[in-house]
Formats: sequence, structure tokens, C-alpha cells
Amino acid sequence: MHDEAPSSALPANRSDRADLVVIGGGILGLATAREMLRRRPGIRLVVLEKERALATHQSGHNSGVVHAGLYYAPGSLKARLCREGKAALEAFCGERGIPVQRVGKLVVALTEDELPRFSTLEARARENGVEGLETVGPERIRELEPNVEGIRGLWSPGTGIVDYRAVSLAYADDIRASGGEIETGRAVTGLDERLDSVVISTAAGEIVADSVIACAGLWSDRVAAMTGDTGTERIVPFRGDYYTLTPDAASLVRGLIYPVPDPRFPFLGIHFTRRHDGAVWAGPNAVLALARDGYKRYDVDLREVIAIARHAGFRKLARRFWRMGLAEQWRDLSKRAFAAELRRYVPALRDDQLRFGPSGVRAQAIDPDGTLVDDFRLGGSRRIVHVRNAPSPGATASLAIAGVLADESQSRLAAE
Repeated sequence: MHDEAPSSALPANRSDRADLVVIGGGILGLATAREMLRRRPGIRLVVLEKERALATHQSGHNSGVVHAGLYYAPGSLKARLCREGKAALEAFCGERGIPVQRVGKLVVALTEDELPRFSTLEARARENGVEGLETVGPERIRELEPNVEGIRGLWSPGTGIVDYRAVSLAYADDIRASGGEIETGRAVTGLDERLDSVVISTAAGEIVADSVIACAGLWSDRVAAMTGDTGTERIVPFRGDYYTLTPDAASLVRGLIYPVPDPRFPFLGIHFTRRHDGAVWAGPNAVLALARDGYKRYDVDLREVIAIARHAGFRKLARRFWRMGLAEQWRDLSKRAFAAELRRYVPALRDDQLRFGPSGVRAQAIDPDGTLVDDFRLGGSRRIVHVRNAPSPGATASLAIAGVLADESQSRLAAE
């Protein structure tokens, strides 16, 4: 199946009616539409996606890791939904024949000064109930990853990899099989909430719906602003570039090799990822993107540049962490610097064994005080639910987040 084209030609200036409209054809919007059809069979549900294909942005530009929940603050939505979502995702993939490979993740401390952060991460992972967790020394590190140097490691054997675009398209198959409609190439240009309905404007005409769930990803704040729900945070896009290891170097990495993260940032640092197709990616870095779909270094959207420059939260963030920003930018421009960072973990890797690879753009929400928003965040009104922030592990947790969004949408309508 996996037919991504619109089901029919869209006449201009048409008006239509639906029980529920889901904005966004990424993994989260599709998971949510699927969940609503499971709960309310027979409703008229329409998914609107502005691109001509599904899962073309964050859902299709990620490393494919099925996270086990190491990093997230105990008691947070991230921690709970990652655990629940991982189990649901693995069950779904098992039913659909989508391979999930539990290759395992090794978080590596290189120096003594990293050990306090390492201990904090270990305690957090254990409190989150990560299965099979093991703290290891240099000898066990070499058993798990023979080419890795480190003084201490945290081994998570349940961390896996999957093709999230394949997962997204399987969600879409379920939506269509349940009578839902998916219209690609249909961008939302306006939202007007009325007493008894929401009018969704598009270039191909209006849809009048009882309720809306917006999972707009990189454009979430702009879609929310259509309803006057400006919130406090703004989306600032960060591009992450990957290198791929040449076939002769891919054997240097068995699974997933990560640094000890800096708790000040939601980014996990440059790491090695064995992909579902056997390739090995190295990265990503994290540099400011000058367009929300700016997958190339020189993609520039002037409107976006102006918006970023005017955002007080981003300016405060830049003043606070400009040194780190410059270091990330240098590694983005210099393959030698990028390779040197990778060799801290895999010393045998040579510069000529790296090929410039794919990139992704992360929708990073930033609050006015310059804080990088780390947890899931919702907004909206009685008839509209906005997903204002859904960072990693959003893909891992997609089915669990869908349940939360379905509950939220139904409870708001029930409060009439």
C-alpha cells in the first residue's frame, strides 16, 4: 500500500465538513489520527499535510533510534511516554512486519571530569526503569564495542533502531483502512474557531470541523498563532548534519555509541548510529538553520532569519552559549574538526572514511528567558489542541503521545 498521493483532485474554493481534522502528516499526526479512528469508528476524519508526501521532515530525517528512556527527568511526560510508547511501537512493528533491531546503546565517559554527569545520567536511567541497564568499565566496553575507548560506559541493550518513515506510512495505511482521508499538498492557511465548529482554510477551500488536533512540527507555533494561541515559546530550527562511514569503516561500530550528554541542552552530542539498512551515521551536530526546511547549509528564508533575530529568547540563549555555538559551527564547516571529535570515541576512524551524508532540522522550542524547552508541551482551546513542542523521543513515543492527544481532545469537547 503506502499510497501517498491525494485520493482525488482538489477543486478550488470547495467547502467540506468533517468531525475531526488533524493538521500534519508526520509520525505524530498520523499516529493521532489512527488513534482517534480506533476510538471513534466511522467518524469523518481528514489529515491535512502541506507537503506532497508524508513524513518528509522530522519523521523522515532522523537517525531511527528507538529510545529506551535514559535521559529524561523522572516523572516527566517524556519519561512516561517514552517507556509506554516504546512498548507500543515495538508491538505495532511486530504486527506489521517492520524490523526493530535491538542493537543496544553504549554511553561512553572518556575522562574523569565527565563522571559526575555520567552518575547523574545513570541514576536517572535507573529511576526511569530502563531495562537491562549495565554500568561497565573499559574491559566490558571493548567487549561491546571493540573499537571504542572509554573509562566508563552505560549499556542499554534494549535501545533499538527502526525505519520511522516506514512506521509513519504503516500508520497511514491503518487510517485509510479505517475510512480516514489523507490529503497531501494541502497547506492550512487559517483557523477560525467558532462556537460550534472550527473553519480550516486552505488554498483548495475550507473544511468545517467539530474539532482540530494540530501536529505541525516545525511549523507548530505558526499554526497555533492562526488561532491567537501565541504561547510563550517559539520554534527555532536547528540543523544537524551527518557523515556516513564508508563500507570498510562501518565494521568499527556495532550498535549505537553516544557521549555523556550535557544536561544544559536537549541535544545529545555527536554520536555513532548503526542504521536499519546497515549503514553507519556519525553525527549530528547542532547549528542554527536559516529556514525551517533548511536541510542544506545555504538554504535561507529571510522571514525566518528576521524572526529568529527578533526573538528575545534566542538572543539570550546565544549570549549564554556563544562559545558552544561557535564550536558547533566550526565542526559543521570543517570535516577535520568533525572527524577529530569522532576519533575521541573511535580512534581508528580516518578522515577519508567519512562521506558527507544526510541532514535533519529539529523543531526546537525556546522560551522567552532563553530556556530550551525540553518536555512535551500542549496548547489550544476547547475545540483545538495544539502540540507546541514534541521533541525526541517523539517518534519512539508516537503511539503513547497519540493517546494523550486523543484524551485531551475528547475531554475538552466533553466539557461543553
